[in-house]
Amino acid sequence: MSIVETYLAGVRNALPPDELKDLSLATGATARQLHALRSAYPQCPDALLELLAQVNGTWWQVYGDSKIAVLILGSDVFEYPYYLMSVEQTIEGGRTGESLSIAKVYGDLLGKLDDLLDPRIDPLVPMGRRLCFSKCMNNGGTSVLYIDFTPAPGGAVAQIVRFLHDPDSFAVIADSFEAYLQGLIDGGFAFCRVA
Repeated sequence: MSIVETYLAGVRNALPPDELKDLSLATGATARQLHALRSAYPQCPDALLELLAQVNGTWWQVYGDSKIAVLILGSDVFEYPYYLMSVEQTIEGGRTGESLSIAKVYGDLLGKLDDLLDPRIDPLVPMGRRLCFSKCMNNGGTSVLYIDFTPAPGGAVAQIVRFLHDPDSFAVIADSFEAYLQGLIDGGFAFCRVA
């Protein structure tokens, strides 16, 4: 069984019945959709593609006549479970963040706020070059997850970055998407009991 299959089985086992019912409506992204994501982000991890091939998003995603909003991901911020964004939402999000970088948004504050930026994250990289795959329970206003393909020295290509708002911070929470999923498995899918 792959890590994605193990992960989805664990999520389905941990979700409350009403959310499990909504998740059962989800279908996977098509080969064409997955190709479009790989074209936009050539280093997209195979495990994320495998996950999207099973569930093409849970963030207000339409499946047939239904729209679902199911929190199937987590982070190091236990109290905020996350939605999985669809292929289309991910690609569109990348387009909107093409010109903004952390350095451009925070300017002089970067050097003054010790906890703002993990040193493994390059603040000059445009945010659209990071693959945003997840938004937290309040639709991303508090926290968002990225796959970072252009880390600073000491970082890992395809590391998982968590943005948290108020106070703002950018932190590396896993060295890879697979390690990120394994961390949620090891944590017993605790985020499923928060919402």
